[in-house]
Amino acid sequence: MAAVSMRSRSRSTELSPEEERILIRDIALAAEANSKEGDIFYLLTQRWWQHWIDYVNQDQPNNANDVSFVSEHYDSAGSSTLKRPAGIDNSDLIYDAASADTNSGIDIHDTLLEGRDYVLLPQEVWNQLHTWYGGGPTLPRKVISSGLSQTEMAVEVYPLRLQLLVMPKGDRSIIRISKKETIAELHRRACDIFDLSMEQVCIWDYYGRRKHALMNDMDKTLDDANIQMDQDILVEVLNPVNGTTLGRSTSSVRYNGSLEKEGASVLVEPSKSSLSIAGGLSATKGASRSYSVELIQSQGLIARELDTPYGTIGVSTRGSSCGLTGLQNLGNTCFMNSAIQCLVHTPEFARYFREDYHQEINWQNPLGMVGELALAFGELLRKLWAPGRTPVAPRPFKTKLARFAPQFSGYNQHDSQELLAFLLDGLHEDLNRVKHKPYIKSRDADGRPDEDVADEYWANHIARNDSIIVDVCQGQYKSTLVCPICNKVSVTFDPFMYLSLPLQSTTTRTMTVTVFTCDGSALPSACTVTVPKQGRCRDLIQMLSNASSVKHSEKLLLVEIQHHMVQRFLEDPLISLSTIKDDDHLAAFKVPKLANTKYLQLIHRRREQGNSDSQITSGWKPYGTPLVLPISCDDEIIGGNILMMVHKMLSPMLRTKSLEHTKISGVMSATEGSDPSLDLCSGEACTDSVVSNSANKDITSSKPVSSLELPLQLVGENNTCTDLWVGVEKAIRLASSSTSILIYVDWSQKFLEKYDTHYLENLPEVFKYGPVTKKARTEPLSLYTCLEAFLREEPLVPEDMWYCPQCKERRQASKKLDLWRLPEVLVIHLKRFSYSRSMKHKLETFVDFPIHDFDLTNYVASKKNARRQLYELYALTNHIGGMGSGHYTAHIKLLDENRWYSFDDSCVSPINEEEVKSGAAYVLFYRRVATEDADASC
Repeated sequence: MAAVSMRSRSRSTELSPEEERILIRDIALAAEANSKEGDIFYLLTQRWWQHWIDYVNQDQPNNANDVSFVSEHYDSAGSSTLKRPAGIDNSDLIYDAASADTNSGIDIHDTLLEGRDYVLLPQEVWNQLHTWYGGGPTLPRKVISSGLSQTEMAVEVYPLRLQLLVMPKGDRSIIRISKKETIAELHRRACDIFDLSMEQVCIWDYYGRRKHALMNDMDKTLDDANIQMDQDILVEVLNPVNGTTLGRSTSSVRYNGSLEKEGASVLVEPSKSSLSIAGGLSATKGASRSYSVELIQSQGLIARELDTPYGTIGVSTRGSSCGLTGLQNLGNTCFMNSAIQCLVHTPEFARYFREDYHQEINWQNPLGMVGELALAFGELLRKLWAPGRTPVAPRPFKTKLARFAPQFSGYNQHDSQELLAFLLDGLHEDLNRVKHKPYIKSRDADGRPDEDVADEYWANHIARNDSIIVDVCQGQYKSTLVCPICNKVSVTFDPFMYLSLPLQSTTTRTMTVTVFTCDGSALPSACTVTVPKQGRCRDLIQMLSNASSVKHSEKLLLVEIQHHMVQRFLEDPLISLSTIKDDDHLAAFKVPKLANTKYLQLIHRRREQGNSDSQITSGWKPYGTPLVLPISCDDEIIGGNILMMVHKMLSPMLRTKSLEHTKISGVMSATEGSDPSLDLCSGEACTDSVVSNSANKDITSSKPVSSLELPLQLVGENNTCTDLWVGVEKAIRLASSSTSILIYVDWSQKFLEKYDTHYLENLPEVFKYGPVTKKARTEPLSLYTCLEAFLREEPLVPEDMWYCPQCKERRQASKKLDLWRLPEVLVIHLKRFSYSRSMKHKLETFVDFPIHDFDLTNYVASKKNARRQLYELYALTNHIGGMGSGHYTAHIKLLDENRWYSFDDSCVSPINEEEVKSGAAYVLFYRRVATEDADASC
């Protein structure tokens, strides 16, 4: 090998194109045969490489050079000889050519693709070409082990880009480091950059700008620690004056190194061959095609007649943290973002659109979007798969979408599945390989074997529809119609892009309401009941009354709470429960049955402080859950009575009740016996609030101590506030049009210490989505059950009757569906949204769908192949909330990582597999599992 290299250097000026080709071929074959972890590969611009390939192959037979090189690279004298390439110029791969000769490292563009923008050459090949042609800059990258088994070799093209944040100083710096480096190396780098000692710092995984995990396992790699591209690392300085040695650290070695400026890249320390690797090497998540002898053969380096024994070595390039990029919400575009993320993470689509798909665009298809939708989607997919974690704004794609699908224009919320259906169909037509669709009339089965009819229908379909979407997503089902009059049987085989499975419509609904007592007999408590889904408020009140043991002399007052205020009183028993959304907050108050009442609303406020231009501003802001009590209008309303009622209602939350007895004693004496209807206490429930008559005093001469008074402000006309303690014996006049009395209770820090007010905070939602509890999974609706309901024979609805060719009449035929041919990617839509003329509502049914081993073997009617049909879940969209105020997210599994992630618009975060299943699942994406007996034709 050394002899070959020396010979080439001494004769570089004498070598012909053919000799250069043979030399590089021999060097490449030897390098490939000995490829191993730690080897160096070099990036070379595809433009220069293609020029050199054309130059050394110009005398080869059947060699057709790319016409784009003709005018630029052939001799100007009109000769057919291709010019020898000038020096290597990699400037189009990097951000700043001026920095190519510096020692700060070189950043390449984030969106480069192998084969389109660059090729990777073994070190020996690069050295030889660089000896002949010179130029640069040099862009070396290492070979690392990757894959689940860590036995696959991959060239790391992009380094992890991490931002180090030093606290408490606030300094920051951006570094490049390999995912295969250890946490100890990250510690060392950080100490070098900020001139710190190892004993002074601890380092945190600062994902999402919060302390996610302490990085103290020094032997662990950054990949094992799940460190992602463009995330923050917190460097926390411990006792920066004296230095505090961490218990886990045993090393006192001080690492010296130069201080790195912000934004610069770090150089990996020289290897034994003293080669510096600019920019370091980083984790990559998506493998592209292998550099192999096959690549060399395809580009003419090896003569076609040469029968080489070498195969693919398996060294591949992978984009750093590819596929973990969020999409910005442009305004209610979560429906679009969730669907797009599932499509771009479908491996077949990711591979297709990252390669050159332009040749398959059907520019003349009248059913398509003249290729614009495919181009917009392809560009968006490439951005999302490019290295980096900066969220992408899908504005260009949405613009194209709105142009061809006006129903998705604007910024209203839409159905994610409807967008998905349009997108799959639109991409299919833009990429349809059939340029001129033939007219084919389908024939009925007429007793022919199903296998023959199905193949005929599929061949007719492919003759008009042939695209990557058909290859991946389209299957075929058998449709059987039977006339109820003449028993005519019609069998057709139709294609499908996805399956819309019905859910068993739930007749009940779970609702959570917080119940308060007005007589101080108990603390507030959340009560969850099951009511008819299309029921009325009377049904909810009845179930709550039973669950909370409401007495015959009491009733429940139901209210809706928003922004710490009463939004509406749900007094009408006929109010439909469908008007109450899952994310609403309800409270119910046990009140005595009184006639001719008004409502007293107790609004809680607390002081908020903030700094603005060094000036401290403060004000009282509403918080917590307002309390409601009824007051009889038949008797005079006295301020002292209100004080007593408020005290009784809040008394269960007192931390020290003995102090409160002193505070309220004057009020009790002034109001005792004045209005029996206001005495809300009964039995033993209010013994703590009862004060003996011996404690009675004249309210005017013995006012309670001011430090113990709970501040209550009566809100009058024009929003004027009156201290109730000032007019404790005075009657309160209310406007006849007023339906309620508004009272502010201002909670100072002093009173917050005396009362445990957390019972008034965090009012639960009517229905909270989240991972399904064990209790909720006791009787789940299986996905298999949904599929069986979809395939079950049933009569057509009257609006969709079938025209019987034998009766010559429209008949309400019975219809039976059977799966016949399954696609590589099976998309399943759970029909959660139900529409009728009068209302729209969402089915909250939890569907227990399998993540692994979704076995459809017994559901495929075709017996042509009796082999197992297994699928595995890799993505799904979720719909959280109600019809009008819902939100879409996606859960996606990166197959090469074997890890699940949550995609919530711009936020991408890892999740556990058990978090994937929830009642919010909406559209499921399954991928066929390769088995020994799998048949791709099914």
